Amino acid sequence: MPTKTPHPTAPRPTPPLREIRKVLIANRGEIALRVIRACRELGLRTVAVYSTVDEHALHVRFADEAVCIGPGPSSQSYLNIKNIIAAAELTGADAVHPGYGFLSERAEFAEIVQKCKLTFIGPDPGHMRVMGDKVTARQTMERSGVPVLPGTGVLTSAAHAVAEAERIGLPVILKASAGGGGRGMKIVRDIKLLPQTLQTAQVEALKAFGCGDMYLERYVQSPRHVEVQVVADQHGNANHLLERECSVQRRHQKVLEEAPCSVLSEALRREMCAAAVAAAKAIGYHSLGTIEFLLDGDRFYFMEMNTRVQVEHCVTEMITGVDLVQEQIRLATGEPLGHLMREFRPRGHAIECRINAEDPIKFVPQPGTISALHFPGGYGVRVDSHMYQGITVPPFYDSMLAKLIVHAPDRQQAIRRMQRALGECVIEGIQTNIPLHRWLLKQPAFISGKYDTHFLEASLDPEAVRAEADAEAQG
Repeated sequence: MPTKTPHPTAPRPTPPLREIRKVLIANRGEIALRVIRACRELGLRTVAVYSTVDEHALHVRFADEAVCIGPGPSSQSYLNIKNIIAAAELTGADAVHPGYGFLSERAEFAEIVQKCKLTFIGPDPGHMRVMGDKVTARQTMERSGVPVLPGTGVLTSAAHAVAEAERIGLPVILKASAGGGGRGMKIVRDIKLLPQTLQTAQVEALKAFGCGDMYLERYVQSPRHVEVQVVADQHGNANHLLERECSVQRRHQKVLEEAPCSVLSEALRREMCAAAVAAAKAIGYHSLGTIEFLLDGDRFYFMEMNTRVQVEHCVTEMITGVDLVQEQIRLATGEPLGHLMREFRPRGHAIECRINAEDPIKFVPQPGTISALHFPGGYGVRVDSHMYQGITVPPFYDSMLAKLIVHAPDRQQAIRRMQRALGECVIEGIQTNIPLHRWLLKQPAFISGKYDTHFLEASLDPEAVRAEADAEAQG
């Protein structure tokens, strides 16, 4: 059963401020390095944890202390809660930052951290459970007046699924109640195929999440994926820091993000951001979080909430001037929102390209050793990365090498700046998806802003991407 949360209008006792002096980062790679930088600027000491294959990683080098927590496979290291807690106790850390991925949305991990008298830099475990269960999250948002798509609770049988699909109307989409990242999601356009598709989705969800519960929603044919960054403190205050456009996706995985969303009117932006704040207040949320919506024309619907810092938080930082990771740490101490309780308006436009170690056409991960590396620079260009020349990219983890972010006065200038920055980026020794990004930023649909979540997969031209890769290889 989900943990009960206080009614948003109920008076709250003022929580005492928690002192944080040393933060253990229960993660690796770019996000671990990002948290170390935020902590250093706040005057906090840091502890890195690492697997044996990450012994020479930058987050290990730049942390004040480092502890090996196991061999390469994440199940034996970055998902090993016992070893992570032992590292915190060994080093005298008084707080744990989970980053994103790995244990960042595991309520049981947050509970163990708190039971060990450590500060968890994130939300209450009860909030993670409520919003981590997609069916419960839908029901909570619906009760709070946040728009949701016509859908169901947990499906009890194939017959139940068929009856609900006939009620909602085809097409429908099957989703895993414990899901995320597109796993367990199946679109159904023919009612006769629903029973078999449900069975396949259940098996996939059980394998990925340890839970085979499924539900149905009406399928939106040409949506955009727009998410709102929310911040909330332990005193009942909540606000938004505008929205991000995340519609450039492959297999439900984000490839490129930008902020703000170029198709939102000011009225629709206000309405969507207000709904996001209402969603956070509905569960008494406190910390950094993201409310994700499907945008269908001028209507939007709640999709899910991410109770952590997002990979794409950088574009929000660029258009607001707010260091989100530092604010996340402050909120964990019990500080009120303060200066964040103001109206934010977009300052220019930002774009982020996720640079991955993968075949740019087949999207197959490409681990290996980086023999040469040069990141772009210049005005309005930011690179968040843990890469350096000579490092070996292991096969055990996410394939992201870097986040290339640009900021400019408007969207068209941001596109040109990103095109220039991608042209300066040199990574040799392994394949990357830079050719895909170079092709993508030339597409008329992207340049005009008239695209949806199907755009990349529907219009991908392998020969054109291969030509970009050949041009890159020739310098």
